[in-house]
Order: sequence, then structure tokens, then C-alpha cells
Amino acid sequence: MEADISNRQDINSGRKLRLPRRLGILMLAGIFFVSTDARLSTAGEKSSMALPYTQDVRAPEFPRGLDWLNTDHPLSLAQLRGKVVVLDFWTYCCINCIHVIPKLHGLEQKYGDSLAVVGVHSAKFENEGDTKNIREAILRYGIEHPVVNDKDFTVWRAYGVHAWPTMVLIDPEGYVVDTQSGETAPDHFDPLIGQLARSFAEHGKLDTTPLALKLEKDTAPPSLLEFPGKIRVDEAGDRLFISDSGHNRVLVVRRSTAKVLDVIGSGEQGMEDGPFSSATLNDPQGLELVGNTLYIADTKNHAIRAADLNKITVSRVAGTGKQGSYGHGKGSALEMDLSSPWDLVWADGRLFIAMAGVHQIWYYNPEKKEVGLWAGSGREDIIDGPRLLAALAQPSGLTTDSRKRLFIADSEVSAVRSVELDPDGGVMTIVGQGLFDFGDVDGGRTKARLQHPLGVAWHDGVVYVADTYNNKIKKVIPEQYRSETFAGTGAEGHTDGPLAKATFDEPGGLDVGSDGTIYIADTNNHLIRVIDPAGGTVQTLALKGLETVMPTTPAESEAIHANELDTAQVAAGTIVISFDVSFPEGFKLNKEGGVRVTVAGTAGGVKTEKTLYTSKSLPLDIPVQVSGDGSLTLQTEYFFCRKDNEGLCYLGNASVRLPLTVSANGERTAPISLSAHLPGQ
Repeated sequence: MEADISNRQDINSGRKLRLPRRLGILMLAGIFFVSTDARLSTAGEKSSMALPYTQDVRAPEFPRGLDWLNTDHPLSLAQLRGKVVVLDFWTYCCINCIHVIPKLHGLEQKYGDSLAVVGVHSAKFENEGDTKNIREAILRYGIEHPVVNDKDFTVWRAYGVHAWPTMVLIDPEGYVVDTQSGETAPDHFDPLIGQLARSFAEHGKLDTTPLALKLEKDTAPPSLLEFPGKIRVDEAGDRLFISDSGHNRVLVVRRSTAKVLDVIGSGEQGMEDGPFSSATLNDPQGLELVGNTLYIADTKNHAIRAADLNKITVSRVAGTGKQGSYGHGKGSALEMDLSSPWDLVWADGRLFIAMAGVHQIWYYNPEKKEVGLWAGSGREDIIDGPRLLAALAQPSGLTTDSRKRLFIADSEVSAVRSVELDPDGGVMTIVGQGLFDFGDVDGGRTKARLQHPLGVAWHDGVVYVADTYNNKIKKVIPEQYRSETFAGTGAEGHTDGPLAKATFDEPGGLDVGSDGTIYIADTNNHLIRVIDPAGGTVQTLALKGLETVMPTTPAESEAIHANELDTAQVAAGTIVISFDVSFPEGFKLNKEGGVRVTVAGTAGGVKTEKTLYTSKSLPLDIPVQVSGDGSLTLQTEYFFCRKDNEGLCYLGNASVRLPLTVSANGERTAPISLSAHLPGQ
């Protein structure tokens, strides 16, 4: 479609859509094409080298005043002279952009410090323009190159970009070599990058000095959950299943006690089948329980996995692990390529799949071991009609009324859609208007606005919606074509209490119990939230059994740098290391997880084998034998939670080295006191 929305205003929200001037939008192959009338700057002094392209266009410099991430200072193209540069224009909602990220990582690994990738984040949705939210996306997607927040499309216009995603290739002298749009751009650039690196290296013009980066992940301490994506209620088994997506695993939790019963997946990225403890997943999202089988949308593996809750094993039941394209017809489940399956629901004897990567709904038939297309032409748009001709836009949530319909969180068109289970049925929009029609407005079909919803759950005639970018839970009443706010102020945050005062942070999934209790995967808060319909309140679920579900301990990790402490003067013989941690105001040690300290003598006269000490309280006294000067290394992890709400918990860890000097007047105790920090501090 074509549109001029440069000054278009949402008459219901009163907010202008913040997009480039003279914007024309064309949908093609699932990519947004946006035309501007910007022009690139002309070339300056050209190279004397024989190059396979013409140095006609000098790459425009980054403007000042923009926010940068994964670096502690703004970058300039002048600073990157001597390196091959790839600019990646992206927006973090876009599935095509998400598909590009691992390809870019592969190029970074292949070409090392001769290549500099810079992400240019030009936000589609209003919520995506917030630097804090981009930081969360960087952590969620594992991005380790610099990213600039181009929220006003300044860089976008300067380069005349037309689409998400678009990549621009720049040579070591600062000239534009090529521009490509779509998911195949990294593949197209791969040989060109190699050719540029070789040519400029031969002439002594390639800079392979590592960039000094300050990655966001280095200031984000781990928490109990990491970007939980989806949740499923099991009434009969008194269980909750939680996609701990950032930790690449699924938690099995006793619903009545919040006790962690089991963990599906080792936490490592991969697609290994086998026992729960060794099987590997990659960013699991949607979950559905059928009998004693928990089906898992293994999103970044482009596969459906089955966790047998009796045999305690995981197996792949659909998908090859290779990203597929638009589906037509049906085929053998293990031989068909899938594309970013995001959610699952069981209905009419089949497992339906929200295939976000190709804008379609598929199904899996476990009896026939086949998958096939159910709805969606593959075109990314909001077009109702017969199920195979209708257009969807990155469907990311599924639920069913268990009788005749599926309901879809159609994220890129900020809509709730339905598709009938009758093969002769069609797709219908309940609320939602278009690819760039979004906001936070309650009301009827033509007035209501959502913003990139990712989750839906049916209960008693209502579709509850995780209105992700509005930080709210909405109620959509299909029979009235109406949407209304149910919980949340719309502000980002973590506030429990009355529904109208509670706050969330990009909730991505939800499910409802038969009593109306709503469980929410509050993704950017790394928490599970619970709505009590009787009391009209939101609470944070305090998971118990933390020590059984946390990732690798510091003692087993080489990534934690040992901090050097001041030398302690001690007496020869047995001394006691008094280990303590001070917590931020309002926080305390969580006794379920407690503290673990691994101690080892690392030099000289400190005779201590590597030993693990655990405690449910602090300080922790650790005996050490000292016969002469030397040092100790202590690696520790500790769990701390808010005093008034143990659902908000974090894992702290540190490694410290304590030099010891023996003297006649030395002490028999050596105190070590660390300070715990909240994320981002």
C-alpha cells in the first residue's frame, strides 16, 4: 500500500505518529518500505586504489546529541576510518530485523576487528523510541555492537533509507559501497566485506584495532527470570509453565505454592534433545499442555519441541532448525522449515502455531506428524477475508474459545484478530486498523487503539490482551468489537496494588485460570505478575526454590573478573574470613537461595583446597589455614529480594582476591564486605 502520513494525526489518541516527513509506505515480502526525499552527500577526495566500485558517495556523519548504547561515548564515522562499516537500520519490534541479528553476529565473528557493525535504531512504535527500552531489546537479543537511538529518523533520512531492515556498507575510507534491504542483506554483504578487507589490507589501509566498547550486558546483573515471554496455567496439575526465555529454558512451578518443581532445559542455547537437564532450547516462547506433553515454541530454533512430563525428556516434533519461508499446503512435520513460531494453542485436535516470521497461522497434527498452513497469505498487512487469502502481520499470541475460533495478537498492526476453526471460515478483525495505526485508546471497533500486543488469553467471553508497548492489560470483548483498559496506568514500572495504579514493563504473555486469576509474563521486569479478580489487585509472584533454577554459578564461570582487595595482616594458623554483603535499601538476603562462596588458596602459604560454603544468613564465617604470605580467591553468588515483596529478586555475584600477610601482631579474623547492586547501578 502507499500512503502519505507525514502529518497524519491519530484523531482518537491526539498523538502524531512519529515517522519521517513525506513518508510513503509499501509492503513487500514482509518488509516495510518507506520512501523519503533525502539525498546522500557527494564524495570528497577519492582513493587511488583500483576498486570494484566507484567512490561517488561519502557516508554522512552521525549527528551529535543522539543516545548511544553498548559504548560509553558517541561514535563517529571519522573514528571508524580504516574499518569496513555496516550500518544496520532496525526497529526492535520487527521480526525481519530480529532474523538479521544472528547473521550480523556471524559476520562480526568471521571478520573480527576489521569490521564494525553499528545498529541504527529508527523506531516504528512510540514505545520503541525510548532509549531504556532499546537497551532492554539489546539485552534480550544479545546484541554486542554499538547502537544509536535514531528516534527522530535523522540518520534514516541522511541515508535515504526505505525499509526495515536496511543495511549500508561503507568502505574504510568512508564511502558508501552498497545498500541492501531485507533479511538477505548480510548474505549479500559477506563476500563484499571480505573483498574490501583484503584490498585495503594489501595497501596498509585496514585498521584492525579493537573498538573499546562498554556492553550493556556488563552492567545488567542476572535475575531469577530473564525476559519471560509466555506462561501457561495447568488447572488439573496445579502447575504453571513459564518460558524463562532469556535463560533458554522453561520452568515448571506449583501454582498453589509458587515452588519451582522442575526446569526444562540446561540454559545453554542449542537444539539438543534428551533429558530435561541436558536438553537445550533457544529463546522459548509459547507453551501448550496436551495430556502429559508440554509443547514449546522454540522460537530462535524455528522448531516445536515436546517435553514429555512423564519421561522427563525433550524432543523435536516439528521444524528442521532452519528458518523457513511462507507456507503453502502441508508436509512432514520434521521436514518442513518453520519461521519464528511465537505462540501455541490446542484446538480441534491440532496444535495451532502463531508463525510470526511469515505472518501466518500454521497447525501441527501429532497423529499424522504433519504441519500445514491454516491462515494467512504471507503478506504483512491487515486484510480480512477467507483464511488463506487474508493478511496477518507478525502474529505473536494465540488463544481459543474452544468452540469455533482462534484469537490472535497481531502485533505489527496492533490488532486482535480471529480466525475460524471451520475450514470454510475466514479471518476477522476485532480491534485494530493498520500497520501504522496504534495508540492507547479504549472504545469501539473504529476508535480503539493498541500498541504492539504480544499475548492473548480467552476467559468467559473476554479476550485478555497483553498490550505490550502500552504496558497494560486490556479486555477485548469480541461480540462488541470493543477494547478497554483492565490493569495498568500505562507507565513503565513495577508497582503492585489496585488495578488502576499497577504498572508493568512490556508484558509479553498471559493466561487465565478458571477462577479468573490472570498470570502475566511481565517481560522487561523479569517477573511473573498475578491479577486477583476478586480483590481487584496486582501482585508479584514470589517463586520459591531459587537455588534450583539459577544459571551457572560464578565458581564455574570464567567470565567474572576477580577484584583485588587490600592486603590483610593476619596471624599464622587458623583464621576466620568473615564474609558479608550489604544490600540496597529495602532489600534483604533471600533465605531460599541464600549465599554461596567458593574459597581457594591461590598463592604462597595459604593452604586451602577449593571448597564451597553455603549459608541462609550473613555474615558467613569461613576458616582458613595460613602458614605464610599468600592470597585467597573467593567466588560468590547471593540471592536478594525486596523486603516487602519477595517476587522481585536478583542474583548477585562477584569474584574477589584477598592478599594475606602473616605478622606476629596479625588478626585472627579478616572481614570481607561486598555491596549488592540493582540492575543498571
